[in-house]
Amino acid sequence: MAERESDAVTPPRGFRGAEPGWPELHRIPHPPYRLPLLGDLVGADRHTPVQDSVRFARRLGPVFRRKAFGKEFVFVWGARIAADMADESRFAKHVGLGIANLRPVAGDGLFTAYNHEPNWQRAHDVLAPAFGREAMAGYHPMMLDVAGRLTDHWDRELAAGRGVDVPGDMTRLTLETIARTGFGHDFGSFERERLHPFVTAMVGTLGYAQRLNTVPSPLAPLLLRRAARRNAADIAFLNRTVDDLVRARRRSGGGDGDLLDRMLDTAHPLTGERLSAENVRYQVITFLVAGHETTSGALSFALHYLSRHPDVAARARAEVDRVWGDTPAPGYDQVAKLRYVRRVLDESLRLWPTAPAYAREARQDTVLAGEHPMRRGAWALVLTPMLHRDPEVWGADAEEFDPDRFDAGAVRARAPHTFKPFGTGSRACIGRQFALHEATLVLALLLRRYDLVADPDYRLRVTERLTLMPSGLRLHLNRRGTSRRTAQPPSSGDRLVSLPSAPDE
Repeated sequence: MAERESDAVTPPRGFRGAEPGWPELHRIPHPPYRLPLLGDLVGADRHTPVQDSVRFARRLGPVFRRKAFGKEFVFVWGARIAADMADESRFAKHVGLGIANLRPVAGDGLFTAYNHEPNWQRAHDVLAPAFGREAMAGYHPMMLDVAGRLTDHWDRELAAGRGVDVPGDMTRLTLETIARTGFGHDFGSFERERLHPFVTAMVGTLGYAQRLNTVPSPLAPLLLRRAARRNAADIAFLNRTVDDLVRARRRSGGGDGDLLDRMLDTAHPLTGERLSAENVRYQVITFLVAGHETTSGALSFALHYLSRHPDVAARARAEVDRVWGDTPAPGYDQVAKLRYVRRVLDESLRLWPTAPAYAREARQDTVLAGEHPMRRGAWALVLTPMLHRDPEVWGADAEEFDPDRFDAGAVRARAPHTFKPFGTGSRACIGRQFALHEATLVLALLLRRYDLVADPDYRLRVTERLTLMPSGLRLHLNRRGTSRRTAQPPSSGDRLVSLPSAPDE
């Protein structure tokens, strides 16, 4: 959707389709069979808005619009247009749609803050050093420790003759990793039969945020009354969990200089200001949610493709064996040497970027890509699954899984701003290097320890809850042997399943 704002620093007041901020909106194509009041709901599924948008994008081209219940959304995905929107002098992050719906739980945290809110820059400057090389090297042993808990769990499942729940276990892994490294907290995820209640509450808030976009705004209080009560309970549980975590840290007198210590004790290097108690809560929730949800999805998709492409898995495993040798616990610097494993991860993120869109708004009146006039405050969604499938960039085989697309030479030959799994600009994901290191490390450890056996009857299905995740993905394991073991904690050739084309008119 695009909308016009009278003041660029004023938070959006809602969706106003009557004055969208695109002077020639009528020239932008939309799906067939648009209905009065309801909009473009023919052939749409409220549970899969991203996948529906990808289907329509294939039919309508690199700029198109969709309408539902009076809300008009403009989507873009062409490489030239996405590159233009990456111009920070003319465009900025726009907080809208499901992201704005998360503000009751994440407030002015890094992900959900409006551009004019001072806590975004303050928190970014205070926390950025926590993702530098020295800090990352300090997180590495804890990442290894949590990975050891995962492989202990998978060994038990293997011994019992059971397959493994990939999305569930990747969620356990990434939640424990960010909780341990960032906040010194252990959720005990691998000691539970079910996911931790924090995850259940988090999934509930994400799902509710998405549902708010699927009903007419005036009717939401009526139609979603029960869901709203559940969402309020979920938010209260998230708040209590985080408040308990912060109180425990304050009583202990401090940790080891992790994210939480920085939030509580570090003053801004220029202004001397500190984060408020309320903003600390918002930041902790933001990191716990965003810090594990997208990485767990990326790992799950990568494991799916590795299981379906044994030649790729063998090549990646050979790299791990060559680079790491028989070392039981690879060092921090050894992870960066796994260039092919990283290509596997990047190619999985290309096909299924777990954060599937980001919104950009015009800082002033401008013309997008020399063709589409936009007034100040008008905005559009960059649809990354289609940007990453643009045949002009990725070739006629863009639907194929091929990690060699990220060979250094191929990357240099590609135009910039064509691969955007972490957003763009000054407000791109602050933790992207953390996520990439963690995911590369985990993939390598699993490849070294197991052969991944796909279920031949499984067909990739994708669940949408603002982020993307494979649904129902289970793998069987064969142990490679006992000579090379993942570090343990002290106590213990198919084609991509393509999205269908847009329906015929």
